[in-house]
Amino acid sequence: MSEHTHPPVPYRTFIYIWLALLTLTGITVAVSRVDVGALHIWASLGIAALKSSLVIFFFMHLRQESKLFKIGLMVMLSILAIFIGMTFFDVLYR
Repeated sequence: MSEHTHPPVPYRTFIYIWLALLTLTGITVAVSRVDVGALHIWASLGIAALKSSLVIFFFMHLRQESKLFKIGLMVMLSILAIFIGMTFFDVLYR
């Protein structure tokens, strides 16, 4: 079995991703304080999906995996977000 070696990720990249996560957290808080109705749920889920993608791609080193694995994981996360969003949508209009 061959070992895959990848070049190390520079610390600057991790700092940029951390700053992006902090910014997205601030955006999440700002969106929660604005009354936009049902759009609030979709905006929150979209921001959460973006934040989880950043964590998975950079901190869990998904960018260095095979393309098939990346596509499969992103499809699975998208389907999960759609199901959670539809659940919230159903509860909102009962």
